[in-house]
Amino acid sequence: MPFGYASPEQIMRDKADYARKGIARGRSVVVLQYVDGILFVAPNPSRALHKISEIYDRIGFAAVGRYNEFEELRLGGIRYADINGYSYDRSDVTGRGLANLYASNLGRIFTESIKSLEVEVVVAEVGDGPEGDAIYRLTFDGSVFDEHGFAAMGGQADAVLGRLKEHYRESMSLSDALEVALKALTEPGGERPPVEQLEVAVLDRNREHRKFKRLAGAQLDRLLASAPPPPAEEPPATESDEKPPPTGPDGPVDDGSSPL
Repeated sequence: MPFGYASPEQIMRDKADYARKGIARGRSVVVLQYVDGILFVAPNPSRALHKISEIYDRIGFAAVGRYNEFEELRLGGIRYADINGYSYDRSDVTGRGLANLYASNLGRIFTESIKSLEVEVVVAEVGDGPEGDAIYRLTFDGSVFDEHGFAAMGGQADAVLGRLKEHYRESMSLSDALEVALKALTEPGGERPPVEQLEVAVLDRNREHRKFKRLAGAQLDRLLASAPPPPAEEPPATESDEKPPPTGPDGPVDDGSSPL
């Protein structure tokens, strides 16, 4: 039986749809700037399989999708950083260089392999000041997006991104940034991820040498306790709250809002 023909455009569309569906099944990850660096937050029930990791002194990594696939990318990034830092200088290892490496590998796999990787990746680098921070988001086909302030990927990424845009502001404290991230990851009317199922880390520019640090246990509890409480919703108006209709000498006056 002869094989059916599919155009290159159709093959690319099929591979892209396949990858998007796989990525959408993963829980979302949020990356955002705060006054002292960059914060990573991800719901993750596993304590052994991390979605957020350190790559090098100032560089962090976050991913969604198939664990075995993005773990291979993470290890390749660490080897790249170690070799270049040892061969030249540690300052020569940059987030942009690592993002270019990932983009090349992802693009090559997408075009040459039968199946594309079901992953989306963020590479973040903290600078000496907020103006030196960088967040790069990479998709399964090797596309690179230079994000400013925040990024979201996986799961309901569009909805999470919309809530981030609504609540994010520059120069937030760490506790405020964590509160914004949790608001973004929580659907309206839904419950927040349990603390024990949160994976949280920072690139803190004030730390010496290695800037990456995981936040867990009592330290995470203190941060959540110091965050401002979400604003209380106003109760719906009752009949007693409604203004009485204006009256004149001959009784109630029509203010124009009544139907004719």
